[in-house]
Amino acid sequence: MAGVKVAADNISFNVLKHDLVPEHHLLSEEEAKKILTEMGMTYDQLPKIRNNDAGIRVLESIHGPIAEGRVVKIVRKSETTQEFVAYRLVTKG
Repeated sequence: MAGVKVAADNISFNVLKHDLVPEHHLLSEEEAKKILTEMGMTYDQLPKIRNNDAGIRVLESIHGPIAEGRVVKIVRKSETTQEFVAYRLVTKG
């Protein structure tokens, strides 16, 4: 799909709309730097998510190509804490 921009609603199966898949949000570079500073972490300390992950592919259909090194915020629903937020570093898949 190089060079083709597709709206997320036009994807044959948008995994982000499934009840069991957590929300995925692409952070701006400024947001990512702020979060990492607040957490006292560096980019290489973040857990990884590959750029061929289904959630990343849906985000790319919305935002365009997502470069390695970008940070994705993942929000999971939790019965004990209401929600759990995780951050992942996009890597080559």
